[in-house]
Amino acid sequence: MSFHILDLIWTLRHDCRENFPQSLPKLLLSVKWSKHEDMAQLQALLQIWPKLSPRDALELLDFNYPDQYVREYAVGCLRDMSNEELSQYLLQLVQVLRYEPYYDCALTHFLLERAQRNRKIGHFLFWHLRSEIHMPAVSVQFALILEAYCRGSIPHIEVLKKQVEALSKLKSVNELIKLGTIKNARKAKEAMLTKEAMMTCLRQSGYSETLSDLHSPLNPNVLLSGINVEKCRYMDSKMKPLWIVYNNKLMGGDTLGIIFKNGDDLRQDMLTLQILRLMDLLWKEANLDLRIVPYGCLATGDRAGLIEVVSSADTIANIQLTSSNVAAAAAFNKDALLNWLKERNTGDALERAIEEFTLSCAGYCVATYVLGIGDRHSDNIMVRSTGQLFHIDFGHILGNFKSKFGIKRERVPFILTHDFIHVIQQGKTGYTEKFGSFRQYCEEAYLILRKNGNLFITLFALMLTAGLPELTSVKDIQYLKDSLALGKTDEEALKQFRQKFDEALRESWTTKVNWMAHNVAKDNRS
Repeated sequence: MSFHILDLIWTLRHDCRENFPQSLPKLLLSVKWSKHEDMAQLQALLQIWPKLSPRDALELLDFNYPDQYVREYAVGCLRDMSNEELSQYLLQLVQVLRYEPYYDCALTHFLLERAQRNRKIGHFLFWHLRSEIHMPAVSVQFALILEAYCRGSIPHIEVLKKQVEALSKLKSVNELIKLGTIKNARKAKEAMLTKEAMMTCLRQSGYSETLSDLHSPLNPNVLLSGINVEKCRYMDSKMKPLWIVYNNKLMGGDTLGIIFKNGDDLRQDMLTLQILRLMDLLWKEANLDLRIVPYGCLATGDRAGLIEVVSSADTIANIQLTSSNVAAAAAFNKDALLNWLKERNTGDALERAIEEFTLSCAGYCVATYVLGIGDRHSDNIMVRSTGQLFHIDFGHILGNFKSKFGIKRERVPFILTHDFIHVIQQGKTGYTEKFGSFRQYCEEAYLILRKNGNLFITLFALMLTAGLPELTSVKDIQYLKDSLALGKTDEEALKQFRQKFDEALRESWTTKVNWMAHNVAKDNRS
């Protein structure tokens, strides 16, 4: 059967080629890879087929296309990518190396060539490989590529070695703290001692030298000059992440923070933030700037990595608590957020901050809905003093939620929060035109993502090989197809989206009450 289809396509090849070159991935799905004649025709077809855009060609690196010639053709199309675009998809390209039948393949050559030509690509190629080298399935393959890269860029080795050594020191500090806090779990005084021990440790010459004057693994253009030990601390969550503050020479006396995590798998956060960065890019391509804050996040080893601290920002929970010291009242104090912005912005600046809040709120509402980001509360949503709202901590995606009975999967509803609406409407009640434009931003943002639906599906499909706990089967990807309503027309999809939006509006009070419960529970713990 397949042979006839290919014959038909072969007869129509000029037609397909001229009119629907991007139909290639679909067309190749009808190929029987084991059939000799099919393969001969396929090779001839690939030689005369026009190049696909890099975005369309990514799909051909999926596990559905196990053929060397198809993969070579796909890599040929990727050669046109700018360094920016390559950086955007590097995470997936490293993952699909696992699908390559041979270590020595077009994709490996391509990545190494581009890494040699551009140090930023080299930097992230190094870390994406280095961070998974402990996995038996890829240890030999990734080690070979790392060795090839390092032999080809001797000057870069020293720079990267410094980063590796610094991370290993941070790991020792973190382990010291874990030991100190286990022994003295209950005593505030002992916790103080642990903080002192951390500072003493960071001041030792062996530590302070290793941790000074290195390029940040999160962004190789940033130089981390010297640690500001007084401002360093560790955070209270289970794995005791380190909050490390650097004095930044270049930014004129400003400090710069990084969070070091040891014991948490950051790969899912890294993927979610990469997809957010892509959404931001697609929105901007369509002239919609939703003021997204895709902060840096990098897995650097087995359950270890770094997260960039966003400057002058605080969690909604803290903003609500500082304005009234009783947690329960805090969540009901709808002016807390608006007042916080007023304290930091006056006159025209306040107008701008509220606009930034409105735009970013729309962007994150749509992104969290589409990606099924669960477990949202006032501790993992932050606001910058500029007004930009952003989400942190993406432990659960694609509708995988924590519940009392383990993880259950459900649709994430579209979420609006009473307090956010209050800020968008500048504290006025009733439906205002400000809220109308917020709604407009949400719809526009949603339709732009739908237009690029195939790209999101492809990127998640290419990540299936990574072994992330919440992205293991094609079923997980179905979540995206549903949230983007990919089988539907724009009209139908928009109608469905508006229903979700109205539902969220009716529920906005409930969200507030749930967050209040979260605040109270947290207050009782501390």
